[in-house]
Amino acid sequence: MSRNGYPHMVIDDYVDKLRAKRAERTRALDALKTREDALAYQARLRQAIARSFGPKPKQVPLALEYTGTLQLDGYRIEKLRFQSRPGFWVTANLYLPNQLAAPAPAVLGACGHSEQGKAAPVYQDFCIRLVNNGFVVLIYDPIQQGERNQYTRLSDLGVANSLCCAHNVMGKQLELVGDFFGAWRVWDGRCALDALLTRPEVDPKRVGITGNSGGGTLTEWIWANEYRLTMAAPSCHVTSFLNNLENELATDSEQCPPGVIGSGLEMVDMMIVRAPQPAILMGQKYDFFERRGLQEAHAELRRFYRLLGAEDSTELFIGPTVHGYSPHNQMAMVDFFRRHAGLGGPAVDLPPAAQKPEDLSVCPEGNVVTAGSRPIYELIRDRAVELAARRTPPTDLAAWRALLTDLLNLPARAGAPHYRVLRPQRVGDKVWARYAIETEGHVRAFLRKRLVEPGWHNTLDVEPEVCLFLPHVGAELEAQDSPCCQNLNPGGTVYGLDPRGLGESLPTDASEPFFHPYGMDYLHHSFGLMFRESFLGRRLCDVLRTLDLLAAEGAAAVSLHGRGQGALLAALAAMMHDAVTEVTLHDAPESYQGWIDAGVADWPAANCPFGVLGHFDLPDLYAALGCRLTIVNTWGPHGNGAWK
Repeated sequence: MSRNGYPHMVIDDYVDKLRAKRAERTRALDALKTREDALAYQARLRQAIARSFGPKPKQVPLALEYTGTLQLDGYRIEKLRFQSRPGFWVTANLYLPNQLAAPAPAVLGACGHSEQGKAAPVYQDFCIRLVNNGFVVLIYDPIQQGERNQYTRLSDLGVANSLCCAHNVMGKQLELVGDFFGAWRVWDGRCALDALLTRPEVDPKRVGITGNSGGGTLTEWIWANEYRLTMAAPSCHVTSFLNNLENELATDSEQCPPGVIGSGLEMVDMMIVRAPQPAILMGQKYDFFERRGLQEAHAELRRFYRLLGAEDSTELFIGPTVHGYSPHNQMAMVDFFRRHAGLGGPAVDLPPAAQKPEDLSVCPEGNVVTAGSRPIYELIRDRAVELAARRTPPTDLAAWRALLTDLLNLPARAGAPHYRVLRPQRVGDKVWARYAIETEGHVRAFLRKRLVEPGWHNTLDVEPEVCLFLPHVGAELEAQDSPCCQNLNPGGTVYGLDPRGLGESLPTDASEPFFHPYGMDYLHHSFGLMFRESFLGRRLCDVLRTLDLLAAEGAAAVSLHGRGQGALLAALAAMMHDAVTEVTLHDAPESYQGWIDAGVADWPAANCPFGVLGHFDLPDLYAALGCRLTIVNTWGPHGNGAWK
């Protein structure tokens, strides 16, 4: 067992920062008094949204192909595919009412997180309800769903062994090349809209979008970026970033736009930016996307619509059940779209009859990659190779430090940090002194010192030559189980450091292990990304502040040792701090490029600096450390089975 008495420290720090951002935003919203004020606010939103979701990829021909038709009672379903990127296929079903006399209103359907994608019965249901009410509907498979499983060629899926976990693996690979998985999802949706608008049956002035859960996310994100859409109905996603953070709700990679919180935005701003176009927000009474946040979001949205003289163009509907696109929410959406599309009379609710998934398949093989599409990891690899051919890593220490400071969003440091002397702890036959170092605000790094004299634990007395160990998960665990820590400086003192979120501030969650790609460590990383504050950079800040303290207390030379995640931090710290005279890496990551080449990488997302491969790869960093560096051994993309 290891001591982790500060498991909420990191999340509480982010909560404080987000509350401060929200207070600024609330003051800005309260200051809006006129239509002109509202339009100016929207202009600022458009700029921030473009930063989080851009730049757009190059448009390619859709290469639309229809592969079959199902004729059903009152409507037909056409099966089609198109490419959103070169050789990257999207599969879709088009629902068309029979005997249309004129171009009809249309809806783009966004799937939630279902393995079956567009063929999931609940998503078929909302399409059928819409087509029975006179709408043309196109629903498409998101990446890794339905016919778009990207990993059919891979035998070792590592941590990408479920839908949401696979999304997060793709997300961290894209972060390495400076891209955002949500932007890929939005681009697929925009290309799906292109395909929908090729149809003469569609009235382009009456086109809505709807979806639930992950499809609610896509509805929001696409709505904020696609001005051809004229009405929106997201279900079971809109709440607030603050609610999700306070409730410890980790969300998929595509649900965490880079820099969105740092720009001062809340989730509902993705809807506000399109006011006064008609929009209904929907949720469920017992949803994990909590209704408090939804109600607050709609109150802000409605006030904004009022400024634009369109209060009647937005509504709120909360269903009576748990998370899901229930019939209540579906009919609320249909009724809202009918009214704003100008369709007279009451909505029709015929019991939907879902088709078998295989009958809706676009590809005979049931999978786009098997049928010839390129998988996403190959496209990411192409981008990484392109960046490698263009980049020039720094050639001197000053340039490296400037680059890492900018890339990792490192805060300024001045002087030595304050520290507290905590109670000592016995590990085996050794006594370790403990210190809490106040590295940034209320965040603490936890320093341990293996004592030669057991009674010397009430002060911090630093030797001229220091041996400092950075662990993979926690210094106490490594002191008990890791030979590379246990064998350091035999007979002498050894220091071990837990940066934020490791060791003593390790987030506890009995339902998920630390390395789960959807767990608390991932949540910390994703919120750091939305703040545009690298979580890896903040951990590095903890190491650097500790080195500042050790140097101020008398250390003239620090021998730095790191294992696993700690090896990455050790290499970065050695580049950034003059006190480090030598650095030794155990189980060090080989290269970021390897994490992409493998198709799936198991290293936690917190170790992925956004856009790093535009500047350097790890072998460049190691080479720059020169004779100060010793690498004992390395880990590949799957960590040699270490992710437990």
